[in-house]
Amino acid sequence: MTVCSLILGVIGIVLTFAPDIVLFNLNIESNQASLLLVQVIGGLYFGYSMLNWMTKESLIGGIYNRPIAIANFTHFLIVGLAMGKALVSTPQLPKALWIAGGVYIVLGLLFMIILFRHPINSTGDK
Repeated sequence: MTVCSLILGVIGIVLTFAPDIVLFNLNIESNQASLLLVQVIGGLYFGYSMLNWMTKESLIGGIYNRPIAIANFTHFLIVGLAMGKALVSTPQLPKALWIAGGVYIVLGLLFMIILFRHPINSTGDK
């Protein structure tokens, strides 16, 4: 949860405070609507980051904190699949998107494991 929170937090801060730089590096036209949309997405990412940060010490998996596990799983699965589809159909997209797509797929798989597996607490007992 900590790693996920830090990744989402950094993305959220960058999208919120430097949307013009993000759009420029992705070769997307920068206008008022696109800047606002990127900042809104940055706020969503930062909110997810805070949710994960606040639950990083909690037991998660199986029935424990299931809404958080499902929310993270669906977010990473949907975005990972969408990025994978876009990257396969347009391989010349920036390398940063390939890296982000890989990270999303890995986090989606990890949250799937967390979602469907009984958690192990800090003492190692099940």
